[in-house]
Amino acid sequence: MRLIFLLLLIPFSLLANDDRFADVTIERTHLAESVYMLTGAGGNIGVSAGPDGVLIIDDQYAPLAEKIAASVADVSESDVKYVVNTHYHGDHTGSNSWFKQHHHATVFAHDNVRIRLASDKDHHHDALPVVTYEDGIKFHFNGETIRVMHLPAGHTDGDSVVWFEKARVLHTGDLFFEGRFPYIDLGAGGTVAGYITNVERLISMLDEDMKIISGHGKLATKTDYQKSLDMMKETAAFVLTQKRAGMSLEQLTENGLDEKWKDWSWNFITEEKWITTLYKGQ
Repeated sequence: MRLIFLLLLIPFSLLANDDRFADVTIERTHLAESVYMLTGAGGNIGVSAGPDGVLIIDDQYAPLAEKIAASVADVSESDVKYVVNTHYHGDHTGSNSWFKQHHHATVFAHDNVRIRLASDKDHHHDALPVVTYEDGIKFHFNGETIRVMHLPAGHTDGDSVVWFEKARVLHTGDLFFEGRFPYIDLGAGGTVAGYITNVERLISMLDEDMKIISGHGKLATKTDYQKSLDMMKETAAFVLTQKRAGMSLEQLTENGLDEKWKDWSWNFITEEKWITTLYKGQ
């Protein structure tokens, strides 16, 4: 798990033939009927595999494409027909090009995902989404209604979540970092208030028995998601109160948060980085 998070820090352009992925294993978990979850290095992958073919949600880093395809091949003889990108970050879109070239997959994403990838020097044209949408899209696939829904100004300005209605599974993309401080990309349209609002909205739509594929971390439940929301709301309120009282960012990071939040810190978003995000983002 530590390797997964460290890889988030590596520029996408350095990953094309990186042997740091040689020991990464793609783990597969069967969630319900045609729905699976894949974990490896980067964002967690959702899979629909059945008689209509294969759809995947996010595709991690380019060097892992063949391993991802091999894992999918264990449950379906079909190529990957469709790829849905939950947002534009390279640990979720890195294998777009490979699946387009080798499986002739069609990549779907929010309008802003294509715009941001097109302006990123580390990505090539053949990695761009082919079909984009403003609010969302539905797939009627493998006996499922797979609902893709855009949520604004949260992790980025191009976030989508994916709902498997029959299987009762939600893929949140990076609107959920299970058990750890989230990354809110303030430079790509993400906002603290928007992130919290989006999570509140999603939780209100969930039943207790639903399964959640988080962007990063283990398979989760509504209770896990609520714990993350409670952490964000409490720490955001604390930082905002201190900021309004005149405390500088340096003083806040030196003092730190309440001891109960220590375990939420991780390699990519440490307590100091989370405080900085809350201070600058609200």
